[in-house]
Amino acid sequence: MKIDKLSARNVFAGKIVEIKRGTVAAQVKVEIGGGHIVTSSITVDAVDHLGLKPGSEVVAIIKASSVMLGIPD
Repeated sequence: MKIDKLSARNVFAGKIVEIKRGTVAAQVKVEIGGGHIVTSSITVDAVDHLGLKPGSEVVAIIKASSVMLGIPD
């Protein structure tokens, strides 16, 4: 099955630069251009199922109901 459209508006193509595997969850760092990194927390099973590894090209899809902002000191 191919998905042509998504309800999420924030879709970024990138390349995996690092995967930190834990017992259950993994942090996957994706470079999306301009030196910007997006970090996704997914299950280790998902990493294995998708065959993810550093250098893999992926799409980061972000759908959030809220975004928090802070003011630096």
